[in-house]
Amino acid sequence: MSILLYIMLSVLIVSLISLIGIITLSFSNKLLKKSLLFLVSFAAGALLGDVFIHLLPEIVEELGFNLSITFGILIGILLFFILEKVLHWHHCHDQDCLVHNKPLAAINLIGDAFHNFLDGILIAGSYLVSIPLGIATTIAVLFHEIPQEIGDFGILLHTGFSKAKALFYNFLISLTALAGAVLTFFIGPLIENFTHYIIPITAGGFIYIAASDLIPELHKETTLSKSILSIVGIILGIFVMFLLR
Repeated sequence: MSILLYIMLSVLIVSLISLIGIITLSFSNKLLKKSLLFLVSFAAGALLGDVFIHLLPEIVEELGFNLSITFGILIGILLFFILEKVLHWHHCHDQDCLVHNKPLAAINLIGDAFHNFLDGILIAGSYLVSIPLGIATTIAVLFHEIPQEIGDFGILLHTGFSKAKALFYNFLISLTALAGAVLTFFIGPLIENFTHYIIPITAGGFIYIAASDLIPELHKETTLSKSILSIVGIILGIFVMFLLR
């Protein structure tokens, strides 16, 4: 039951990040863009750090490095690719994203619902391996969710939602993570070697998000100062994961 408590608290904290968008309304556009640049780079570093410092060493130590692990990583990458393609969901890390009609906003919300559901599965699956691994994965997801939720909030505002309605829908959609986490906690132990599958898939998903969604955002900024800020953010994200090992 202590593991379930950790899982529920972790997922609830991640879900509450959906309300962060309201804070950005007091930011100037210049400050918001600079903050998002750092947050995206930090999130990329945290996700990659969690993969290569926690997730893969944990499963390799238990099973050795074999084809089942590499196939699991590839499945994780493919799973998030399919989510992006089929649901037209993508990570938006800028309030100026070019989404200006409610049907597309609805598609974005549906995509986020599936994405948050998967986040709940990944967090809970990590806790089923160990509490330290669950905490590290939660932190990686948390930092990745901050810029995403700011972008999602911006999308909803641009498509005509009021501030209150945008916050409500963002938070409501984020709660699908709880469903994924609870399902994983109760169903996971019934599946033989469940964590042997979920950890490599988690690693693949994190690699895809960092390499396909986050890092390309950083390449849009080409000035020296912003490039240095991106590099520093990635290094800090990795360093935080190193401290949590």
